Amino acid sequence: MAYSIIEEEDRIILRDIGSFEPRHIFECGQAFRWTVEEDKSYTTIAYGRVLNVKREGPDLILKGSNPYDFNRIWKNYFDLNRDYEEIKSQLSRDPILEEAIEFGHGIRILNQEPFETSISFIISANNQIPRIKKSIDLISRYYGEKIGEGDFYSFPSPLALSKAEPRDLKDLTKVGFRAERIVETSKIIARGDLDLDSIYDLSRDEGKEVLMTLPGVGPKVSDCILLFAYGKADAFPVDVWVKRVMEHFYLKKETNVKLIGSYGAEIFGDLAGFAQQYLFYYARELGIGK
Repeated sequence: MAYSIIEEEDRIILRDIGSFEPRHIFECGQAFRWTVEEDKSYTTIAYGRVLNVKREGPDLILKGSNPYDFNRIWKNYFDLNRDYEEIKSQLSRDPILEEAIEFGHGIRILNQEPFETSISFIISANNQIPRIKKSIDLISRYYGEKIGEGDFYSFPSPLALSKAEPRDLKDLTKVGFRAERIVETSKIIARGDLDLDSIYDLSRDEGKEVLMTLPGVGPKVSDCILLFAYGKADAFPVDVWVKRVMEHFYLKKETNVKLIGSYGAEIFGDLAGFAQQYLFYYARELGIGK
């Protein structure tokens, strides 16, 4: 877990940092605003900032950051205060997870902004990652604000998105039937009828109950929001890949999604969310259970 920090102009270098492989983190379905560059680095827009991340041997280069933003935003965003080696050690007692962890050894769970995460996973329902990413980019371009001199746009505020006309949102951003759900959810949050920050202090089950009052938020979407925005590590989202890998290795039969979620939470406990990410990446990349 130990690493040293080197501060240079417009960039931070994390020297000798382990358990951090950009491709594993940014292509495992938890965040949708990461793009891979020609030099194999990754660029994102998060918390109103543009950041480029590149692995160079044992080091990680954060370009577009400074000590203030690193300590205020990126240290928590990348979950750098957590000991992933200990998590992997505990989960590797399960031989199936041991293989999944070896395959996706550099995964970390990002701590994302709650409103953006909520809308992103409403869009994700019955959708594919390239289309999700495209819609989120278009939402930011049409309803967010331009950042700096490049072609970058922040994700819109609840108030800005609440003012969108559903038909326009549907036509401009290709979100389909989700447009009305997105606008209505934005209105609920903009009015203060639901305080997203209050969910930090709730248990997973309590947070799930609150989030599922929002249009377009069901069991799987709520668990994604709880895991990727609120750090509820006992959440166990079940998508098609997690369903397949759980049925293939653990349950040995076709099983109801709700039961799979309960089973995953039961056997993996407080580390269920981490187990889910390793299993998801392992199953999707290798096509397990297809």
